[in-house]
Amino acid sequence: MDNVKLSRMRNDQGFIAALDQSGGSTPKALRQYGVMETDYHNETEMFDKVHEMRTRIITSPAFNSNKILGAILFEQTMDRMIYDKYTADYLWNVKGILPFLKVDKGLADEVDGVQLMKPMTELETLLKHAVERNIFGTKMRSVIKKASAEGIERIVAQQFEVAKIIASYGLVPIIEPEVDITIEDKAEAEVLLKGALLRHLALLDDEQVMFKLSIPSVDNFYESLMKDKHVVRVVALSGGYSQEEADRRLARNHGLIASFSRALVEGITVQLTDEEFDKKLQTSIDAIAKASES
Repeated sequence: MDNVKLSRMRNDQGFIAALDQSGGSTPKALRQYGVMETDYHNETEMFDKVHEMRTRIITSPAFNSNKILGAILFEQTMDRMIYDKYTADYLWNVKGILPFLKVDKGLADEVDGVQLMKPMTELETLLKHAVERNIFGTKMRSVIKKASAEGIERIVAQQFEVAKIIASYGLVPIIEPEVDITIEDKAEAEVLLKGALLRHLALLDDEQVMFKLSIPSVDNFYESLMKDKHVVRVVALSGGYSQEEADRRLARNHGLIASFSRALVEGITVQLTDEEFDKKLQTSIDAIAKASES
């Protein structure tokens, strides 16, 4: 593991940009960007369009290492080029931004109030390829829709089992057990989740992990996770909040930094001129970075 990169992620100011929309969420991301389904005719054209969107974001002068620590990529993006470099190499060598890779294959059906990750039958092949492409870390998502002790324990156990495999390849896994922000027992679910995360952290050897969590109902609720020797960083997803609301909630949580997707690109569309695009993106980045400073 590169200690320079690890130190940057552990200690520097900034946030992580989530640019990892996958097959299921890509049409929605493109609609938000102003590209309709009528603008492409098949999956290949759809992914071309989303790579054009990501390339425009990543190559913007606003998207730089002053305020952005890392960027999470979709698997296909890892093998695409930005100018003459693979995306991860462009991010690190040109922009000084650490590349992460989304490795999960989506969510299983809800059972006992949670959605586990679908089986990742080719995970180790993907991790070997990620190492070849100079990826720094990974991200994988599960969803909690009920304060179910049994369900949450299963989610956390699955996440840590996979995280250990990922860490064995010298990559830093981001564990993302998202608590649905709309559920009535969100605070109770977070209590159960934190307890399970702390128990599983205590069982690690020398692995280093990160967490991507919903912004908690109780401010500073995850400080104990941040202090654990195995935890590089704790980051927050926007979870459906508007950018303004997500920033407001995030700013109340000391040490918690953003890893926003929809909230990052809110109001950014293909129809904007380059000057308008860069200005809007800069405004978003400035606001999210400021909320991540607390």
